Order: sequence, then structure tokens, then C-alpha cells
Amino acid sequence: MALDTADRLDIVTKARVHPSDTGSPEVQVSLLTAKIAALAEHMGGHDKDFHSRRGLVMMVAKRNRLLKYLARTNPSRYQTLIARLGLRK
Repeated sequence: MALDTADRLDIVTKARVHPSDTGSPEVQVSLLTAKIAALAEHMGGHDKDFHSRRGLVMMVAKRNRLLKYLARTNPSRYQTLIARLGLRK
């Protein structure tokens, strides 16, 4: 369920704000979105895996907190991020 190094590097290079960026909210949300997608796929076949379900809920909550922070501090970056990742309505 963990991301491969190549996948992680690809996500970071697409989401970064400047060349040495690895921790901006955009990068963190992009990585969490990829992890959430992988874990949601796992949960489709393992309905009773409650430990992984708790991890999934915690990751979704963290992503929501990061998105709220980004929307509050820089709405334009927030809009471009959710459009790029296909989040929200």
C-alpha cells in the first residue's frame, strides 16, 4: 500500500512549487491523495480490515486539514490544486 519511490518522485515533481520543494501543502496533498486512492482500492476487497480503515480515515482528515489551510492562506493555489487533482465538486 506504500507508494513506490518512482511514483513518489513523479508526484513530487508534478506538485512542487519550486525546484527543491518537497513539503509544501500541494506536495503533501498530492501524496496523500495517491495513498488514499491505493488504500481505498485495498478496502474494496477487504471489508473487515478495520486497522487500515482507521489509517484511511486519518489520511483523509489530514488531507482535509491541509486543504483548509491552503484555502485560507492562498485561495488561488487551492483552486489550482483541487482542479489538478480532481477533488471537490
